[in-house]
Amino acid sequence: MSALTDRQKARERLSQVFQSILDKMVPVDESVPLPGKKFVEWEDLADEVDRTLVPTFLEERAALEASAQVQSGGRCPHCGSDRVYLMPQGSKVEVITPHGPVVMHKQHCRCRSCDRTFSPSGARLGSASGGESVAQGGGTDRP
Repeated sequence: MSALTDRQKARERLSQVFQSILDKMVPVDESVPLPGKKFVEWEDLADEVDRTLVPTFLEERAALEASAQVQSGGRCPHCGSDRVYLMPQGSKVEVITPHGPVVMHKQHCRCRSCDRTFSPSGARLGSASGGESVAQGGGTDRP
């Protein structure tokens, strides 16, 4: 299992996003007026910061997770076979969060026995006990 990015790249992307928000919300140039005149407008600006910065943080944090990319598909959650291979191409999946849309990388596996496809991480980010889905008992040890 390995991460999709490294900490330095994640920090650089987050810094760039934060700097662009900061430049918009509190311009360096003293001649440019600050946005918003009332508290309710400042709250709207804070919501914009939340919708911009937090999804970027969530994307980078997901990419930094050690289980973001598995090396083996594990067992097929449909038939239980270990004749599983990782498909060479993953996909980008958009997840809607309270903070806004977050785009994450998703790997895909195909079972040579039943010819069905699945994600090695199941419904969660990261490996679910080597490819077992929660429906197949991969999460029975958790409350």
